[in-house]
Amino acid sequence: MEFLTEYGLFLAKIATFVVAAIVLVSIIISLAHKQTDEHGDDGELKIRKLNEQYRKLRESIEKHLMSPLERKVWQKRKKKEEKAEKKAAKKETAKEEGTEKKSHIYVVDFDGDIKASDTDNLRRSISAVLSVANPESDEVVVRLESGGGLVHAYGLAAAQLDRIRSKGIPLTVCVDKVAASGGYMMACVADRIIASPFAVLGSIGVVAQLPNFHRVLKKNDIDFEVLTAGEHKRTMTIFGENTEGGRKKFLEDLEDTHTLFKDYVSERRPALDIKAVSNGDIWFGKRALEVNLIDEIKTSDEYLIDACDRGEVVSVSYQRKRSLPEKLGLATSAAVEHSVWKVLSAFRNQKMQ
Repeated sequence: MEFLTEYGLFLAKIATFVVAAIVLVSIIISLAHKQTDEHGDDGELKIRKLNEQYRKLRESIEKHLMSPLERKVWQKRKKKEEKAEKKAAKKETAKEEGTEKKSHIYVVDFDGDIKASDTDNLRRSISAVLSVANPESDEVVVRLESGGGLVHAYGLAAAQLDRIRSKGIPLTVCVDKVAASGGYMMACVADRIIASPFAVLGSIGVVAQLPNFHRVLKKNDIDFEVLTAGEHKRTMTIFGENTEGGRKKFLEDLEDTHTLFKDYVSERRPALDIKAVSNGDIWFGKRALEVNLIDEIKTSDEYLIDACDRGEVVSVSYQRKRSLPEKLGLATSAAVEHSVWKVLSAFRNQKMQ
């Protein structure tokens, strides 16, 4: 009993700390958003040449495997090669404009939440890429991770990818973990979808759920009135009494949204048997390939390393400069998350012993 009492007090302290930290993070982030709204958005494009990044990784391993003498010889040879590359680059720059241009593979990342909050960064990155991309030689690769979310939010995100297709620029989507529901709505825009062996894909369906507290209010003699102008202005409500007519209309709207979703996917992947895959199910990578939800099994790293042989691979991302309150808020949030996972891991390890 003494152990249980002490353990209960320990959990209470942890819970108090977590709640206090969450409140603090909320206040800081709220202040950060307020400051951003007052002073306007301020960000910049981040450009990274991935060919160089992969080359440095390879050379780092190679150097550690060499003996001191081999490393010395390698460094001398490397210096000569770098000089030769600089001269070659100068000659290439001096060539006339009519010559064939080197191909570029532009890499854009999208990490989706329920609101598709990364859409604005995606929009700006795509706008930048479209201003320089050549449809005859270049390609855009989107590394996409999303389990879906709000229909209108993911509709806008997918429309951003449609801008690439409308310009005639080849578009490839790489999925390492998940592209489901709204995430797959985005992925299906691509000319090619590439996924890792156990990536989750599909979930071509629509879902809506909400609690209803009408009986609780009625039990406590609390009235809640919803006044509308228009028969279908409010079909379902959290606090009012839901009617069969309201439910019927709500379901009709869900079915209509599902139909729009299926039509959107069918238009962009005509070879797909939409009836077989539009029941809301999900498929893992290899199974998704069998039903034509994707075109190839490969991780994004494999695809991009291979792409380095075809041209210059460039990562493009728009990043808004964070204010001090935002930086503090993110740091606090990360610390809280780390602490919670640490406590949960310790508790799990205790149970396993």
